[in-house]
Amino acid sequence: MRRRTTGALLALVTGAAFCVPGVANAATFNVKDYGAKGDGKAVDSAAIDKAIAAASAAGNGVVEIPPGTYLSRSIHLKSNVTINIQEGARIVASGSGIDAPESNPNSKYQDFGHSHFRNALLWGENVENLSFTGKGVIDGANKLETGENIPAGKGDKMLSLKFCKNVNISDVTFREAGHFAIIVNGCNGMKLNRIKVDSPDDRDGINFINSANIELADSTIIASDDAVAFKSDFATGKTFLSENNVVRNSTIQSTENNAIQFGSETCGSFRNIVFKDLKVTGASKAGLGIVSMDGATIENVTYENIQLTKTASPIFLHIGERGRCPGSPKAGKIRNITYRNITGTNLTAPRDIPGDPEYASTISGHTNSAIEGLTFDNVRFSVPGGHKESDAGRVPPEVTKEYPPRIFGARPAFGFWLRHAKNVKFVGSTIEFDKADGRPAFVTDDVQGVSLDGVKVERSTGSNDVLWRKSSGQQVTNSSSTSGQALRVKAS
Repeated sequence: MRRRTTGALLALVTGAAFCVPGVANAATFNVKDYGAKGDGKAVDSAAIDKAIAAASAAGNGVVEIPPGTYLSRSIHLKSNVTINIQEGARIVASGSGIDAPESNPNSKYQDFGHSHFRNALLWGENVENLSFTGKGVIDGANKLETGENIPAGKGDKMLSLKFCKNVNISDVTFREAGHFAIIVNGCNGMKLNRIKVDSPDDRDGINFINSANIELADSTIIASDDAVAFKSDFATGKTFLSENNVVRNSTIQSTENNAIQFGSETCGSFRNIVFKDLKVTGASKAGLGIVSMDGATIENVTYENIQLTKTASPIFLHIGERGRCPGSPKAGKIRNITYRNITGTNLTAPRDIPGDPEYASTISGHTNSAIEGLTFDNVRFSVPGGHKESDAGRVPPEVTKEYPPRIFGARPAFGFWLRHAKNVKFVGSTIEFDKADGRPAFVTDDVQGVSLDGVKVERSTGSNDVLWRKSSGQQVTNSSSTSGQALRVKAS
């Protein structure tokens, strides 16, 4: 039965249309009229499903979830619906009765969590014109799983969307989200505003997979694994170009992994992505990470006005050759990446994880595919330092099947280590250390065309400030130590 709100009754009396912001002539459907109790004891997902179905059938209907605690199994999303989770309302995972994961003939190309979509607290496939509003909470209540062997009736993700169009999520909080707070695959057109992901001890925050025309803004994302990740896997049996995506005006933290990341799943390609006006408040691996492991081209990416703190590896780029996609593709490409107005302080991991608590920023291409076209403009880092001069002689191993920053061990530079790269520019940038360091600020291995212009680095306690190894086409202009001394540059 549909409940008419006071506004709807007034519309009947006056002849005026009842309007919800952004939805013309919206009819409302209160979940309590469909049997929901909201008492934290009754399982309310069947009633919520009924309200969603009625709102979808009406076209652009609004499902009202008033204050209360709604214990839920899987909730099934439909097109042309706004779900308004009012302030004081909580949708809480019941811990049993979650839909079974659907079969997937392509599951060998990615892990269990990425391969299935229906074992979620809320899920939808081929949905359009879907919105979540209100200041309510979707709560996993520590009932959603994070591993590979999921017991029957358990879910491992909170909100799952496949092949969606025109989705808007605003003001909602997602907490204790299992493997994913939000996972989308094959979606086009999505806006997330003023949301909060509070999942510091679960796994991923948001995964945008094979998706385009995405905007995440004015939000706070805290996760244990990748906090905000752009990926392209083969879970749906095809890939889409991920393009025209923006992440802005937000605070992002990963307690044990990468804060902002491309990959590791990289079957399809990415282009025209912008990250701006962000605070990264923690990353036990990469703060700003790009890895192409499965043949993808990742290009035309801009990072601008970003503050990094408690970040183990501020900037990390790597091309591997895992080839975990049909046809076992060869090494992909990373090119035309710009970093502008990036600052970093207190650059150590927020948690103790395998490997060291800090690694210098790293650009590591592949022997058959150099990373090319990088610009670092006004990048200012104060790194931990404290390494001995002998570490400058390190030659990190070539690793093509793995991607965490720890795979290369301690870097030979305290600022940036570059290998297999072309056409790299550092402009108006400063690298300092918290403790004296014996390594050079910059070390290159097999790099063609690298320039330092207007760069200042704290003087190493070792014999070199810049070391070019097996490299060519390097230039140093208008650059010095932070105390005004000429840089000690060596080529070998």
